[in-house]
Amino acid sequence: MALLIKPILLASAGVIALAGCVTTSVVPGQPSPNRTRDGAVIGGLLGGFLGATASNGNQGRNAVLGAAAGALAGGAIGSALDAQARDLRGALNNDQILIENTGSELIVTMPEGILFGFDSAAIRAGLQTDLRALAYNLNQYPNTGVEVVGHTDADGTASYNLDLSTRRAQAVAGVLLEAGVAPSRVRSFGRGEDQPVASNLTTTGRQQNRRVEVIIRPR
Repeated sequence: MALLIKPILLASAGVIALAGCVTTSVVPGQPSPNRTRDGAVIGGLLGGFLGATASNGNQGRNAVLGAAAGALAGGAIGSALDAQARDLRGALNNDQILIENTGSELIVTMPEGILFGFDSAAIRAGLQTDLRALAYNLNQYPNTGVEVVGHTDADGTASYNLDLSTRRAQAVAGVLLEAGVAPSRVRSFGRGEDQPVASNLTTTGRQQNRRVEVIIRPR
């Protein structure tokens, strides 16, 4: 393993230098760092490691080539996510819809209060326009897969919450499909109360947990 350290360090230095040349892109109003650069660094380090561990006797050259290829691929993914997040934020008319760019995916979070009435899976009329704007954005970036995931708080029984979250996810996915997003790209399912983002012991926490997430991943 010690023999691999030098080529990996060499590749890493090249990745950091390459990432420094990548254009910065920030989504207004969102805590979004430079995901293009992040993707380049992560992809480059992975590519460099895989190249260095190749068994053809050319670990140094493989590490550098792998790092360069990985950096370019990772940078391209990060750049596409930056652009898609920026376009989506500009198209939405509701500041309560949150967009998080993790560097490998976009997570669009819509709280229950703007989507549904109490104990209901019927989408409010006021959100139809934003959901159709989301669908338009997805169609502008067709090389992505989409997961629509429903979540609830812990009030009520686990089985009821799972059913409600599933029906809500299906309702959101249905609008996306009706607006022209290809069915092969969209999956929907509920998580019930299993993945809280806040405490269920407070009113504010329960409100945060009742949500639908649309997760957009490059593919």
